Amino acid sequence: MKKLKFGIIGTCCRGELGDYAHQTANGVEIVAGADIYEEQRRSFAERMKAKQAAVNIYADYREMIEKEKLDGVFITSPDFCHEEQACFALRHKTAVYLEKPIAISIEGADRILRTAKETRTHLMLGHNMRYMEFTNRMREIILSGMIGEVKAIWCRHFVSYGGDAYFRDWHADRRNTCSLLLQKGAHDIDIIHWLANSRSVKVNGIGSLSVYGSIPRRPAGCERLDTLTVQGVWSNSHWPPEAQKDYYPEVNNEDLNMINLQLANGVQACYLQCHFTPDTCRNYTVIGTRGRLENYGDYGKDCSIQVWTRRTDRFQLEGDMTYRMASPEDQPHGGADPKIVQGFIDLLRHGTPPESTPQGARYAVAAGVRGAESIRSGGMMLDIPALPDDLENYDFAALQ
Repeated sequence: MKKLKFGIIGTCCRGELGDYAHQTANGVEIVAGADIYEEQRRSFAERMKAKQAAVNIYADYREMIEKEKLDGVFITSPDFCHEEQACFALRHKTAVYLEKPIAISIEGADRILRTAKETRTHLMLGHNMRYMEFTNRMREIILSGMIGEVKAIWCRHFVSYGGDAYFRDWHADRRNTCSLLLQKGAHDIDIIHWLANSRSVKVNGIGSLSVYGSIPRRPAGCERLDTLTVQGVWSNSHWPPEAQKDYYPEVNNEDLNMINLQLANGVQACYLQCHFTPDTCRNYTVIGTRGRLENYGDYGKDCSIQVWTRRTDRFQLEGDMTYRMASPEDQPHGGADPKIVQGFIDLLRHGTPPESTPQGARYAVAAGVRGAESIRSGGMMLDIPALPDDLENYDFAALQ
């Protein structure tokens, strides 16, 4: 069994995802971490010490990659760092697990894919919703033919914690994210494509900075919240939104986004995202020629998928069939995080193709980028560019 040594770039917050890879009994170890912030390096060292792991700590990710001879690296840094860091690691023949979104521009995403192909180095994307139980069950129902041929997919995304997660820090500024259609919406756009077995070719949308644009902000020069402060401001008591304060100095990303998507195979879809709802849920409706399915909840004991396959001329809360989820409520993303990390290990060790693909991640970003451009240009219908044929057809798991 091949032993694997991993490093982490961006060691806290989503960097804790990489901790699942420390499996000494399985011959897999986290041996190093890089972070520009001292308190986050210290927190990472303490986490690894609790796992009895001796790790080397770096302030510069490039030094870590050049010195450590890693088999792979988890890149969980802010979105605007992804392109530079992923390309550097790939050029040094270090396999990359890259947290979504792959990049904040279509060109940046294409450069990452191109670098992985040219260096023949593994690249895996952190679209962990492809590993969640409810999305997999929806896909199974669709593939079974139970609801017929899919014609429409609608996703409503309620984000109660939007104010704490996206408007108190760097996410609030479109220079760092392009749009929250990428940072948050890339998950759902990717799942829409996955369920439809296609990709978006056209998009138009409307949106606005409806609430968080007028809430009091921190002064310029106070952009960063340290790790402890971030933990302190994440609270369900922060309600209603307009009663809050101390937001990021520059807030220009929309907190309300609505996009319509035309997919290549004829499926039509829409994605609706709101960051000032009192509750949190992703709610998908998939309509086929013989039925409809809808999920209630993402994971946990209250999550179910309802399927309607018989005509009735009135609303029914429960479907003709109900599928209950068993995914754990006390694990991040319903247990999807350890599964996707194991997918990266299996890719490197056995060449097992992961559920998430670089091409899928790129098309999710491309739809988000063009969707944001449409919103900011009066709702025009815009084309979404296809990948060059060599990248479209490249097998990033097999390393052709």
